[in-house]
Amino acid sequence: MTYKAHPETRIGHVHLKVSDLDRSIAFYRDVMGLEVQQIYGAQAAFLSAGGYHHHIGLNTWESRGAPPAPPHHPGLYHTAFLYPDRPALARALKAALEAGVELEGAADHGVSEALYFRDPDGNGIEIYRDRAPEDWPRGADGNLIMGNQRLDVAALLAEA
Repeated sequence: MTYKAHPETRIGHVHLKVSDLDRSIAFYRDVMGLEVQQIYGAQAAFLSAGGYHHHIGLNTWESRGAPPAPPHHPGLYHTAFLYPDRPALARALKAALEAGVELEGAADHGVSEALYFRDPDGNGIEIYRDRAPEDWPRGADGNLIMGNQRLDVAALLAEA
């Protein structure tokens, strides 16, 4: 039998290579609303929500001054930030838009509502909220039926 991870396993943090540490700290602090937990000189920083040691690590160890990775190459597709409810997601979206972030996509996946944009290094960002598991769409066989329907962004922003 194939190994199965413990059901309480979660992705604890993401560590990104960035080209300009100060610019990335400003984005994740001022746009995403994370708090700086620690800075290691001009090379690395760790930020989080709620005082956790870090949800995002940033470093320039191999990437200082480098251009974004080319499109259509392997790598991280996006980092997803899960918000506890729809009003919190709406407030996060409003803050990003007010900071000049360009929205690249918005979708209702049935199980969640998600919005997509990029950080200053071109790394994909998803902000989303999950619906309650009992509200997830399921087929007659009980399997999830996730979709990619249009999300009404104006209605979401009205909850900010």
